[in-house]
Amino acid sequence: MQRICLFPGTFDPVTLGHVDIIDRALPLFDKIIVGIGLNAAKEPMFSAEQRKKWIGEIYKHESKVEGAIYEGLTVDFCKKINAKFILRGIRYVSDFEYEKTIADANRTLDRSIETIFLTGEPKYTSVASTIVRDIIRNGGDAKHFLPDVVFKSLKK
Repeated sequence: MQRICLFPGTFDPVTLGHVDIIDRALPLFDKIIVGIGLNAAKEPMFSAEQRKKWIGEIYKHESKVEGAIYEGLTVDFCKKINAKFILRGIRYVSDFEYEKTIADANRTLDRSIETIFLTGEPKYTSVASTIVRDIIRNGGDAKHFLPDVVFKSLKK
């Protein structure tokens, strides 16, 4: 049985922090689906299709990673793609408290799906999509926070 993992998030935009978590999770799983969740309560800066395209370009030489767009409950999408693991990145203790609440709810909904937490590399601790979007909106240089593929596409 394949160890399929879902890494859910908005990825608006994909940052070096996201890439760090995915790269370090590669040895743990046979397949990592980067799930771009659609959330009616959030107004993204970039289209879901653009975010999925970035994942495809960043991991074009890594067959274990693919992007997908989904709506609804994360555990329902896990069932659809046969994922038994949810991957989440943790930067701070406050992230853990929030993520644990979600993991507990997901476990209540489906006990067969386990949440795995990876802590981010210290150099990426300050990298958050919200901050990166503010830098981009205000004409700042977001190069230090973004994979080359994402940064170059923004320059166009």
